[in-house]
Amino acid sequence: MKLGTLENGTRDGMLVVVSRDLRRAVRARPIVSTMQDAIENWAEVEPSLRALYDALNAGTAPDAFDFDPAAAMAPLPRAYQWCDGSAFLNHGRLMEKAFGIAPVPDFETVPLMYQGASDDFLGPRADVPLPSEAHGIDFEGEFAILVDDVPMGCTAEQASGHIKLLLQVNDVSLRAFAPAEMKRGFGFLQAKPSSSFAPVAVTPDELGAAWRDGRVHLPLHVRWNGEWFGHPHGGEMNFSFHQLIAHAALTRRLRAGTVIGSGTVSNADPSAGSACIAERRALETLAHGKPLSGFMRFGDTVHMEALDADGHSVFGAIDQKVVSARS
Repeated sequence: MKLGTLENGTRDGMLVVVSRDLRRAVRARPIVSTMQDAIENWAEVEPSLRALYDALNAGTAPDAFDFDPAAAMAPLPRAYQWCDGSAFLNHGRLMEKAFGIAPVPDFETVPLMYQGASDDFLGPRADVPLPSEAHGIDFEGEFAILVDDVPMGCTAEQASGHIKLLLQVNDVSLRAFAPAEMKRGFGFLQAKPSSSFAPVAVTPDELGAAWRDGRVHLPLHVRWNGEWFGHPHGGEMNFSFHQLIAHAALTRRLRAGTVIGSGTVSNADPSAGSACIAERRALETLAHGKPLSGFMRFGDTVHMEALDADGHSVFGAIDQKVVSARS
């Protein structure tokens, strides 16, 4: 099943069921009005939403209309919690090696995770307004999950039943702030502005065999200003989403609507390219002694899209422009 949220003049938008080919949609009302309502009452509303999805794909859903990604908000426009991991260890190893960063204790056994801003998620076609090019504007291609209520102490073995929807994310980063904020020891704040999401969230069964072991086994295709940047594969995720849930829930319960990110998708094979500029700069430093690529400038665009084995878009595409917040 695929679900999206369309602009309707409210902060939480209008929940819609979207066809498998991303071409048609139908309002989820009267079953449920918003994504947050759906995730909080998933057991009650999921069967009716799925029946509507089946009818939409069969061409029999009444009042169906063309789905316009440009009118889409983030599937969950604002969340109670956004926990972002760094589950692809290759990314961290490259940063350490290229830039002389001290190794993180327990790097290979304890997931890295921070709490980011979740009150202002951006839609897939929304401009990304930022204050200055001097802040080191970067994109980061990730996958993410949306969970129902997770009890404190949930184990990785128990976690799979709490994953209701999968998402794809551009976790926008400002690299000029990150080193100083990490040294202060309180985590990211200014380095992590609003994240952006692909048009639809999908139930894990939509991926078929590409969803297994708590990982999205799909390549994430990234283009910067229309040029190929990378197609790293999500299957190389070292910590599974099950493990990320267990890590986040060790000392707290996670309320329905919590979003957990994978961190930058990163592969050991350099031919896969990268999903963020910082990683390309690390590879350039290792190869040439210094980074050759700059960060994003106002007017730059980024395109991200996960494709299945048949070349079909799974979540729809993120296609955005970075703009000055002062203009």
